[in-house]
Amino acid sequence: MHTRSGLKLSKSPLARHGSQTAGARRKRVRASEKAVDFFEGLPNDLVLLTLSKLSSTASAPADLINLLLTCKRFNELGTHPMVLSIISAKGLSVRATAWSESAHRFLKRCADAGSLEACYTLGMIRFYCLENRGSGASLMAKAAMGSHSAALYSLAVIQFNGSGGSKNEKDLRAGVALCARAAYFGHIDALRELGHCLQDGYGVKQNIGEGRRFLLQANALELTSVLSNQKAGSLAIAASSLLSDFGCTVPAVQGHDVNRFMVEWFEMKGEGRDREGLRMCSQGACGRPETRRHEFRRCSVCGVVNYCSRACQAMHWKVAHKLDCAPMERWLDGVEGIPAAGEGGGDVNLEGQ
Repeated sequence: MHTRSGLKLSKSPLARHGSQTAGARRKRVRASEKAVDFFEGLPNDLVLLTLSKLSSTASAPADLINLLLTCKRFNELGTHPMVLSIISAKGLSVRATAWSESAHRFLKRCADAGSLEACYTLGMIRFYCLENRGSGASLMAKAAMGSHSAALYSLAVIQFNGSGGSKNEKDLRAGVALCARAAYFGHIDALRELGHCLQDGYGVKQNIGEGRRFLLQANALELTSVLSNQKAGSLAIAASSLLSDFGCTVPAVQGHDVNRFMVEWFEMKGEGRDREGLRMCSQGACGRPETRRHEFRRCSVCGVVNYCSRACQAMHWKVAHKLDCAPMERWLDGVEGIPAAGEGGGDVNLEGQ
């Protein structure tokens, strides 16, 4: 310290002590701020609520997996039943090429936590891909009891075909009842299947007018579903669009991810569409295989294609089969019995085998 006379004066011991005390105090405050972990101070209920929201909106399994790898606390709370029970369908979208025992365990853990989507997805994989019929049907039934519309419809298909059993184990009335339940929850394929059953008197008393009404409702829901998923300003019809039962042109509705899994699974296994005499559903996006020979019904006109359900037959007719159903010379000769496009709702009769 300097004075006007130029003499340098030293600080008093008391002043030096005060400055050192203030500096030490500031250091202690900064150290204490660094030591506080505000995340660890959050209650588990709040963290679980946040993780549940992330789980329910996951767009891929990696979203949840990356979360589990973040820290030890996320790993522990991220596998809580509260989080896994409401995981989104996309969060369970496993690809066949990535199937492993760990993926199986993850789906099983989500199913045990109460996730209806996991019950349905794992049930379909076990029933058709892993050929564990009893366990797969049980998981789908668990999802169906929770009013999962896709599970209800899949069980209806199993009842219609007697899948996993003999031909004599078909239960058409049970299939119609399950279809009606799935249709009640707005499942488009179930509505279409129920409409055709009523029109044909298949498993239920014939009622053409009521069947027509269900087909109209299915197409209205189909159109609504497609348009609601389109971005604003991009409602133009794609070249690969499908034709609805009543002439309205809309893009194809995206199927469930588990159907894509089954398509990839059997293609990856190299079993294609004819494995040991067991055929695949000719609707390419379905992925269901026969569980016994001649389980699926074939087209009564060409006898070339076969379908697990009337809904798959109706979809395939609209996108492809109506152009390939009969040899060209039969079309040119005008042979009777070949339905023109759009007749009778654009469907070809199916023949049971």
